[in-house]
Amino acid sequence: MKFILFIILCPALVFGQQSTSAKLARYMQAQVAIHQFSGTVLVQKKGTVLLKKAYGQADYEWHIPNTVDTKFQLASVTKQFTATAILQLVDRGQLSLDDKLSRFFPDYPKADSVSIHQLLSHSSGLAMGFKEIALSSISSDSAYAAIKKIPYEFSPGSQSAYSNIGYYLLAKIIEKVSGEPYAVFLKKNILEKAGMNNTGVSNNDSIVSKKAKVYYRDAHGFIHNPYINWQINVGHDGVYSTVEDLARWDSLLYGTTILSAEMKKKMFTPHNAENWGYGFIINPFYNHGHQLIAHDGGFFGTMSSFNRFTDDKLFVTVLSNNESLAHMIAYGLSAIVFGKEVELPYRHHRAPVDSTLYKHYVGQYGQVQIIHRDGKLYYNNTETELIPESDTKFFRSDDNDRTIEFIRDKTGVFNSIILTKAGVKEILRK
Repeated sequence: MKFILFIILCPALVFGQQSTSAKLARYMQAQVAIHQFSGTVLVQKKGTVLLKKAYGQADYEWHIPNTVDTKFQLASVTKQFTATAILQLVDRGQLSLDDKLSRFFPDYPKADSVSIHQLLSHSSGLAMGFKEIALSSISSDSAYAAIKKIPYEFSPGSQSAYSNIGYYLLAKIIEKVSGEPYAVFLKKNILEKAGMNNTGVSNNDSIVSKKAKVYYRDAHGFIHNPYINWQINVGHDGVYSTVEDLARWDSLLYGTTILSAEMKKKMFTPHNAENWGYGFIINPFYNHGHQLIAHDGGFFGTMSSFNRFTDDKLFVTVLSNNESLAHMIAYGLSAIVFGKEVELPYRHHRAPVDSTLYKHYVGQYGQVQIIHRDGKLYYNNTETELIPESDTKFFRSDDNDRTIEFIRDKTGVFNSIILTKAGVKEILRK
């Protein structure tokens, strides 16, 4: 009898890994049920797959389901491939990180003041982006002429701010230096070497097998993504891939098959106060206290998240084709792997509460300011209302997967909150 009892109890100890996998699976099923997640997810630690699964539909009209080999647009996760291509050219001695933009595009404003390093590290002063141009059908030359007219946000090198224009120009530099189209250079020098056979660069003509259609939400539900001009929207965007190819890419980044150790060090070093490396952000605030090299992406219905917890050999990627919040889901999944308590998504409902309590909640809790105005509570500004679901717990009007719960101390004073994002809890105090 004792032997039988041991057999019954032992699997929970031996197969503790499965328990994590089960938690990840439950979390994703809740994301599907509550938030209609559509896409694919892969969580892998030290070479062991904890979760690899597809959800939702690749084509809403034909009800074709996503599969683990469905190809998704990566949006800004593309930037790491652009940065890699530039660093390969540096490795070959074909350009220098100190080269100025004027070497390649002397007609661009302030081109003598902008270096390759600044373009890579988001310190060039170039503006965020050019969405309206990317959605137009104008030629590449006309787009370049229009983008040149977009003013700088600050003097090159004086500070840092995220810029799609910088990576658009880096893609054009790759073409100038190599004499090859951006898509061709990436395929020959990165994708084929990496064995990423299901990854490529989008265009407006090619038929790509198993590529998901993309949908975004308006007031009435899901609608088709608008036309995107892939001749223009490149460098900062444009690459498509699968979760399995991205896992292969993650593994290769630990070695020197694609980039030398010297170039990788430059790529993974934070170069400014915003922690931008080259094509990645290094140890962002959502790193759970673990070494993280990451990047997210989003453009209309495309949402993507790529996360390398390098000390833990943990890789988490989430790709979506219906505007699901991939970055928040990845945050929740990684928290589960690290053993944190994570609340499953649930349906939030407004509850009638005594609004006279609100005055007790007002204040600064860490980086969160709670504002009381005209009988309502707000989060950081009066655009984001907090909707009550109980006397002490509220959800954000713009994202009900983010909640605030006000906590009394022993004297009855509300001096701390539990801030929950994607189910991950954080305590902030006044």
